[in-house]
Amino acid sequence: MTVPNLTLNNGIEMPALGFGVYQTPPDETVAAVDSALTTGYRHIDTAAVYGNEREVGAAIHRSGLARDEVFVETKIWITDFGYDRTLHGFDKSAGKLGVEQIDLLILHQALPTDFERTVQAYRALEKLYADGRARAIGVSNFMPDHLTRLLAESEVVPAVNQIEVHPYFRQSELLAVDTEHGILNQAWSPIGGVTFYRDGSHGSTLEDPVIGEIAAAHDRSPAQVLLRWHLQQGRQAIPKSVRPARIAENFDIFGFELTTAQLDAIDALDTGIRGGPEPADITLEKFGIEIPEA
Repeated sequence: MTVPNLTLNNGIEMPALGFGVYQTPPDETVAAVDSALTTGYRHIDTAAVYGNEREVGAAIHRSGLARDEVFVETKIWITDFGYDRTLHGFDKSAGKLGVEQIDLLILHQALPTDFERTVQAYRALEKLYADGRARAIGVSNFMPDHLTRLLAESEVVPAVNQIEVHPYFRQSELLAVDTEHGILNQAWSPIGGVTFYRDGSHGSTLEDPVIGEIAAAHDRSPAQVLLRWHLQQGRQAIPKSVRPARIAENFDIFGFELTTAQLDAIDALDTGIRGGPEPADITLEKFGIEIPEA
């Protein structure tokens, strides 16, 4: 099975479905990525702060796949923001991944309390892009006001904004702003289960009766329905798992299609309640983590 590609705003193609390794321990990462690549995933998403870039690189190298067959994405953490520090952050990530060029390099968060440092970090990404060391650049967890400020002080429009999107937290305004600027929406926690997010009226999205009814109608799992929801609405989704059976299940989402009414029913589950950290609260004091050299 071949995953269709999405075309970024610079013409680069990226698989519509990726594989994430957030919270995957380093000693489980190689096996998880091995399983994903064997299943057919060709986009691996990691980050400097995840602490498993080296293992992601090891799995890709031992897969035997040509370098250009695997789309590699990673993120610069806020402690490596600033022009020179971000350039060095790229060197650290590329060294751990064992690559000379990163397909998609993004800023992991905005730093609202020192936005000039955020801008300088993005200008470093622009330099890496101009030099061909990154094929595309982007951001993560940037809200509309962050994007407005960044676009006013930079030259390259981000190719993606990787954000929390799932049925209980859809971020409709942000999705629209990204689309208006030609920025692809990339969903982390696409199933809503990174923190087993719950609200007052539902349990996990995987236990939601609306989603369960749609899944039953298609003889699919709730997770497959949710991933299909993202793709049909034009988003790229990055599910994660360390279980081979679940990795394979999440990949098998191309043999059915949700109706407009089913898409609308999932949209209607939005509660507006965020599961991850509030982007406005990101500070070096609270979230500063030093990224090791090796």
